[in-house]
This record gives sequence, structure tokens and C-alpha cells, in this order.
Amino acid sequence: MKLSTKIISYRLYFVSSFLLLFAFAVALKLVYIQIIDGDKYKKIGDKRTLKNVVLKPIRGNIYSDDQSILATTVVKYQLNWDSKVVSEILFNKHKKEIAMGMSQILNKNYFDILRGIEEAKLLENRYFLIGKNLNYRQQSLLKKLPIFNLKANRGGLITKQKISRERPLGRIAERTIGYEKPTKNGTYYRVGLEGAFASILEGKEGFRLKRKIANGQWKAIRNTNEKEPTEGYDIHTTLNTNFQDLAHNALLKQIEKYEAEFGTVILMEVETGAIKAIVNLGKTDKGFYYEKLNYAVGFAQEPGSTFKLMSMIAALEDNYINPNDIIDTGNGERSIYGKKVRDSKKGGYGLISASKVFEVSSNTGIVNIVYDNYKDDPKKFVNRLYNMGIHKPLGLSIKGEASPKIPYPTDTDWSGISLPWMAWGYGVALTPLQILAFYNAVANDGVMIKPNFIEQIGKMGSKPHKKFNKEILNPSICSKKTIKIVQDMLANVVEKKWGTANNIKNSSFKISGKTGTSQINYNTDSIEYNSSFVGYFPSDKPKYSCIVLINKPNKEIGYYGSTVAAPVFKEIAERVYDGVLSEKSVSITNLKINRVNKITNNNELPSLIGYDLMDVLPFLEKLGIKVEVIGSKGKVKSQSISSGTFLNKIDKIILQVS
Repeated sequence: MKLSTKIISYRLYFVSSFLLLFAFAVALKLVYIQIIDGDKYKKIGDKRTLKNVVLKPIRGNIYSDDQSILATTVVKYQLNWDSKVVSEILFNKHKKEIAMGMSQILNKNYFDILRGIEEAKLLENRYFLIGKNLNYRQQSLLKKLPIFNLKANRGGLITKQKISRERPLGRIAERTIGYEKPTKNGTYYRVGLEGAFASILEGKEGFRLKRKIANGQWKAIRNTNEKEPTEGYDIHTTLNTNFQDLAHNALLKQIEKYEAEFGTVILMEVETGAIKAIVNLGKTDKGFYYEKLNYAVGFAQEPGSTFKLMSMIAALEDNYINPNDIIDTGNGERSIYGKKVRDSKKGGYGLISASKVFEVSSNTGIVNIVYDNYKDDPKKFVNRLYNMGIHKPLGLSIKGEASPKIPYPTDTDWSGISLPWMAWGYGVALTPLQILAFYNAVANDGVMIKPNFIEQIGKMGSKPHKKFNKEILNPSICSKKTIKIVQDMLANVVEKKWGTANNIKNSSFKISGKTGTSQINYNTDSIEYNSSFVGYFPSDKPKYSCIVLINKPNKEIGYYGSTVAAPVFKEIAERVYDGVLSEKSVSITNLKINRVNKITNNNELPSLIGYDLMDVLPFLEKLGIKVEVIGSKGKVKSQSISSGTFLNKIDKIILQVS
């Protein structure tokens, strides 16, 4: 018995010792974890309950010259409802009021909505769709309805935001305004102004610390290191929405008529180089036209007869000809190294003045002038062209400019026909905008200005971050004497009865310019054409220069520059000159509803800038205009549609308030 008791005592001692050692080890481990590994496990815990949330900045807007919005960031809202968190009593008390409010706000059937929310409540639907793609005003009104105006844990309303980039003009000027799209490899495909100024527009990201709380929700917590996002700068362009709309529709009408492959129009201020309108319309496989590529900037091709201006200036500057010198065009055909140059007029023009060579666009005449005077020293001709500056890119603010091609006699592909073919615009390549910049220089008395798309960068109502002043590319492309001579020639192209563009002569003001009809694939059996007209108006005091190029019109319908491209130029010039589309200001002292009838008697949209949003909304909604609001409250600081626009042409307007 004593032995048994002794054995039991040993066992108890052993177990107690083991438990004591185990407890000591546990305590030691706890101390180690707390003191030694404390930071480590705290970080693990924080990682699961804390997170840094990136705060995306508001991307800057792109504006026209009259402060209409060309591109803006719009927030769309989606509202869902967790019906389970709402008590049965509360729901039954307010369900009819909710359905009536939703019906009015969303313009949907009251009974359909009532049945929908009753079914959602019965099935305890935790994500019932209230509405998607809602604007700010719609979601604000919905949140004021009974139950929806309670906190999420009582009312069950769930809000999601979707940020998108919108262009109020739709597809007009789409390629120039541009866009950016994410690629599969994590980079961005960027075009136009959106792409060229992406870093300016996008702003800088911020961040905020959030802690995980009940029900998987995250709550922002105060942190001295948090950083607010910085809004992107706005881009204020030179584009005019009225001119853009005019140019777009004038070109579209003509390329549809002639079933062309594509067309482009550029309208530019002579003195400043400011681009007021730029249109690029290409045809789809189904025969529709849209802003497919930036042909004005990126399409370099043989210009044909519009290059004769450069050739004529070179010969005049080197004193090889005078405008009244007689040039023998013969029977309208000349052969050089087995290659024939022909005039469009059968039988040719015979003996005509150098000025008339240009005005009737004689191919043999310009070749005779250039080839006969420069064939022994072709470098002299090309150097003269280089002195004009046409061999250099313009260095535009947007990407994608094609480089000019002006061959030099030392080039490996230079041949015996290079010089005569250059004289009438073959073997060289220029973009429509590069051609326009040169003609604009002639209109500007020899000063070549860099075409400009941007007036300034900065926030609306604040000091500009950067201004884009006029930039001179070449202070003098040639002498004043030569400028005056070719200005007269360009005017005669339209004014003289024999001029190739006499069909666009206007009795109110004079137009100066040059037609172009260049062959494409002329070494094959499938010859196509580029039809163009480039010039400026009014001739005596040039205000605007413009180029119209239409690629591959249907030859069975017509292909000459005078009949295909020049009429587009005429329509634009006449409407711009007559001021049909100039902005008309409307005097308004009050935008209350009781003034709506008086305002709308003008049939034009007034300037809404400076007025309170709550006054503007009823006015626009009564007119049936959909309204998108950027911001929450305050006064209107910009509108997407310029004042003076006819109300019957407006379906939607975007207002920015602050």
C-alpha cells in the first residue's frame, strides 16, 4: 500500500512538473510574441483590417474657344437596395410613396415599380436594382425618398459610381479631341488632345487610410499622411464649335455625294495659326462616315497641283520668270525621258502668260518653267524649297504628324524625272495641314505660323498654368514682291473666267486659292484621285485659310478639285464670312420658371454661366433638354453647348457647377 501511494505521488509530481513547465513555456512564448514579434503580428493584423485606398483625381475638361465643353468626366450612379435590413412595418408604411417617387424620377410605370419592390421585400432581395446610369440629380432625388434617406444599415440603399469620359459633340472632331484606352499590357493607347496632354489632364492620385468595421464595411480614419488627389488641368482649345459643326456637315454632304474614301477639312486663323475647325471623315465597310483617322495631320501624299504654288515662288524668287512672261505649253503634252506630262485641256493652252499657267493649272506650263530653268542645277530648286521651310514637320502639339518628303538631288532614288515631276506636285509628299500652313503664310504676307490647337492650360476662372502664344516657323518664305505676285495669281484662280475655281466666285467677298487634282496609283491600271482646294478669304484682308481634301471620289460622278473639293470650301467661307454662325448673346436677368416663355421666344439657348443650378434645371427640363450635372451645387461655370445654338437642335447639355 505504501509502495502504491509512493508511485502515485511520483506520478503526480511528474504531471505537475510537466504542466508547470508547459505553462511557463506558454507564458514565455506570449512574452516573446508580445515583445519580440509584436510589430510583426501587429502588421499582419493591420494588413487585414487597414488598407490605403487610392483616390482618383478628377480629369480636366477640354473646352472650345467659347468655353463649350468638348470632353469631360461624367459620374454615373447605380443604386441598389438591400430589402432585408428594412423592417416590415417601415416598408409597408412608405412603399407607395417610394414607388410614386421612383416613377416620377425614373419616368417608369408606378404599378410596375410597386410590384418590383414588394417582390424584392418578400424574397429578401439584398441587391435589388433601383436604377443604373443615373445622373447626379436623379440619384440625389432618389436618396431623399422615405427609407432611402436613412443610413445604409436601416434604409438598405447601396450606391455605386461609374466614371466615364464624354464628348458632348458626339463624334464631331472625335479624332482631334482624342481619347485614351487601356491596352492588355497595362499601357494606354492615346490619340488626339486627350493623348498628347494626358499627363496634364489626369492630375495626381491621392490616398486615404480605411479601417475594416462590421459587415465587411470600410471606414475612413484620420491620418496625417493621407493625401488628397489633385485635379487635372483643363485644356482650352482654339476650336470653335459652330465652325466645327459647319465644316463637318459641309464635308459629310460632299463625300457622301461623291462616295469618297475619306475627306478632311481644316479651317485656320491666318494671323495666329489657331485651328478653328478640323474634320476627318473616313468610310466604314458599310458605307458610313465617322472620325476614323486624323488624315489632316497624319496623311502625307503627293499633293499634285497645289504644289505649283511652291514651284512658282521658287522661279519668281530666282528671277527666272515674271508673271507676264509668255510660256509655250504647246499642244498640252511634253515628254521627258519617255514620261509624258499632259494638260487636262485637250490640245493644250498654246502660248500663255506665266500667271495664266498657274491660273489654268497647266501641267506642261509649270514643268517648262521649272525643268527648263533648273535642269542643269536641280539643287538650286530644291534649296529654294528648303528655304521656304516646307521640308520640316510643323512640330504640332498633337502626335502623329507625318514627315514631309521633299527629295534632294543627292538622294539615291533621284532620277532624271524627279525635277520635272516635283514641279507639278509628284514625287513629293505633304499632309493637308502642312500644305495649309504654307498657303496661310502667303495670306499672312510671307510669315509662316505654326498651326496651333491650344490657347491655354489651366483651371476655369483661375490664372493660366501655361499659355500657347503665336509661334513663327519662318519669318519670310520669300520676298514681299513675290508674295504680292502669287497673291494676285491665287485671287485670279477664282476671279478670272478661265480660273480653275471660277465656279466658287462670290459677289460679296473675294476668295483666293488653288485647285488640286492629283492621281493615285498612276503607274497602274487602277488610277484614283485626290481632289483638293486650298486657299484663304477674304482676299484683300485674309482672316481665315482653309483646305479641303477628298480622297478617291467616284470617278464616274466626278473627281476634279474644282467640282469635288472647292464647293465645300465655298460653303464654309460664305457661312463664316456672313456670320450666320457667330455667337449671339442673349440678355437674361432671371432664369426663374416664370421667365421661360420670354427666353425661349428667341429659339436659342442662352448663356447659363453664373446662374444658380436650381434656377437653371427647371428651365432646361421644361424645354425637354436632358441635363447632366458635374458637381453637386452652386453656380454654373461652364456649359457643353454654346449660347446661340438653336434649341430644337439640343437633346442634352452638360453643366459644370461649383
